[in-house]
Amino acid sequence: MGKSSIPIVGVLLLCLLVSFSEAEYLKYKDPKVPLDERIRDLMQRMTLEEKIGQMTQIERSVATPDVMKKYFIGSVLSGGGSVPAPKASAETWVKMVNQIQNGALSTRLGIPMIYGIDAVHGHNTVYNATVFPHNVGLGVTRDPVLIKKIGDATALEVRATGIPYVFAPCIAVCRDPRWGRCYESYSEDPKIVRTMTEIIPGLQGDIPGNSMKGVPFVAGKNKVAACAKHFVGDGGTNKGINENNTLINYKGLLKIHMPAYYDSVVKGVATVMVSYSSWNGKKMHANRNLVTNYLKNKLQFKGFVISDWQGIDRITSPPHANYSYSVQAGVSAGIDMIMVPFNFTEFIDDLTYQVKNNIIPMSRIDDAVARILRVKFIMGLFENPLADLSLVNQLGSKEHRELAREAVRKSLVLLKNGKSSEKPLLPLPKKAGKILVAGIHADNLGYQCGGWTITWQGLDGNDLTSGTTILNAVKQTVDPATEVVYNENPDANFIKSNKFSYAIVVVGEHPYAETFGDSLNLTIAEPGPSTITNVKGFADLLYGDYEFTGELARTWFKTVDQLPMNVGDKHYDPLFPFGFGLTTNLTKY
Repeated sequence: MGKSSIPIVGVLLLCLLVSFSEAEYLKYKDPKVPLDERIRDLMQRMTLEEKIGQMTQIERSVATPDVMKKYFIGSVLSGGGSVPAPKASAETWVKMVNQIQNGALSTRLGIPMIYGIDAVHGHNTVYNATVFPHNVGLGVTRDPVLIKKIGDATALEVRATGIPYVFAPCIAVCRDPRWGRCYESYSEDPKIVRTMTEIIPGLQGDIPGNSMKGVPFVAGKNKVAACAKHFVGDGGTNKGINENNTLINYKGLLKIHMPAYYDSVVKGVATVMVSYSSWNGKKMHANRNLVTNYLKNKLQFKGFVISDWQGIDRITSPPHANYSYSVQAGVSAGIDMIMVPFNFTEFIDDLTYQVKNNIIPMSRIDDAVARILRVKFIMGLFENPLADLSLVNQLGSKEHRELAREAVRKSLVLLKNGKSSEKPLLPLPKKAGKILVAGIHADNLGYQCGGWTITWQGLDGNDLTSGTTILNAVKQTVDPATEVVYNENPDANFIKSNKFSYAIVVVGEHPYAETFGDSLNLTIAEPGPSTITNVKGFADLLYGDYEFTGELARTWFKTVDQLPMNVGDKHYDPLFPFGFGLTTNLTKY
């Protein structure tokens, strides 16, 4: 008997080994398995808590590894200006993202989180990243090839910091320049905005020709998931008031504000962010007809829909007045991932209660989670969840800065060139006795870059990041024998007492973002106007190394009383019309 027990033990051991081996194979972790099968396999293993965790996006400041593990958090973001350390290096960013990711990977199913960040004009939150012109300038270029290159460069710089997801591009069609986010819009013309969606294949990669419509696509570790925003009509609010009401009929909404979303979906955009604004009184975060019936069903969008920052809170007025209702309305509308971003336990508890009590059906949760997992699988997060340092040299690279310089050149619009066509002012001579550079924006990198640069609202001064001020650019461009005098706000006596060959005056707005930029009068703050008056109107900067090629992508109105006024309107009477732009040989471009 004793001898016969040996083979029995061996058989039992063999069975256990086979069983253990089979238990180790997880279909959802096998990249050779078809996408839909991977999604189904993983979802049938998930509990309600794990599914709701996937729908939750939290801010990095509260995303400890323990939180990630305990609540099965699916996504983390950096809010505007939220950084691991002041002037943090790419290596510091990678380390932070990986620490958070390791928390997600330590969960029972090891589902990786997706980290997102705003990339409004380049990787704008990160020190030493390349800062590109804002969209209002890029629209002027009308150059989809350039825009795609900017997307590609931005993707590399974002990936250099370990981040795989950006909240860009903004494809709003700004119909009223009083809107504080108008500079985030490429144009008042939906045709130009549609053209600029070419930034999406720059960010994500070119979608394969055999792809089904609406299926998201991200081409590997050098690309990022993009986010078309803000769905829909955010650029059409009444009087340009941010987060306000867009008053337009259904046909007008589809004609003006929807076309760029169609193009984005066709190009495989991975995510779409919902707008704070309302359409004819209905909050977009609660608009099931447009989010689910139109975007998901009619346009066949298969990626995931994400809320804006505390977006569901703002369904009610005041915000967060009835959070249970906001959760129900937002999730039922078709929002898949909620940018909470801080009070995540409240959201998780509320949504869990509503599902368990059949207020929100389980089918809605499953749809949301399947969409989130689809994006994560497609972009390779399960195979490569952790970032490495292989791309750190891409951050602020010389090649990307040269691209930004090209974008700046092509985004300039020449409106006037001297008092008459017989006596053009530009191009300026590089060799001159003494020249004046004036204006508060002439030697201020923060003012030059505007909002959404390092911080949400932007900064003042030259210590925020790497770059070249206009004053330094002038000094580097003129002949060495030319004396360059800088005076931020010279008075008339200073002008008269110096024999300047010419003056370059650089004025503009102070940096701002979102509601802080709303303006009913659209005036430049002092001392800008006084500086122009004192210097008697000399402005703009170019020395003839390149021609002006920019055309206005926005109508230049005469007075704010004319607003809103856009190309094609019956009452169209602008100071400079849409499409206007001179070259330095004074012919209409």
